[in-house]
Amino acid sequence: MWQREKELEKLNVKVIVITFESFKSVGLPVAEEEMNFPYYVDEQRQLYRYYGILKAGFWDLWGPRTWLLYLSLLLKGRKILKSQSDIQQRGGNVLIDPSGIVHYHHISTGPADRPNPALICKMVGSSS
Repeated sequence: MWQREKELEKLNVKVIVITFESFKSVGLPVAEEEMNFPYYVDEQRQLYRYYGILKAGFWDLWGPRTWLLYLSLLLKGRKILKSQSDIQQRGGNVLIDPSGIVHYHHISTGPADRPNPALICKMVGSSS
């Protein structure tokens, strides 16, 4: 989502990143470290459970899509960092309007499964 930060700002979308551990301890790629979104540490993973963002299985983590993602990152000159965290924890995206209504709920099937930020911006733009 950080790639669309300016567009999200124009749409008055507030992005909050929820993680189960501090970004500093994970060693995220520079682009993700430089994002300007506030983040909150949910060590007990209460929000993860609330939104059904549970653990991924072996093939979700190590299937063809993951290998293709890693290959494309390597070809772009990015380093693949060894995770210091729980690699089985799925990621997800939840779009909630100011009144608390969930308009989009995506649970990642693995590291390569991320929603297209343009889709999120389009959904928000069409509802305003």
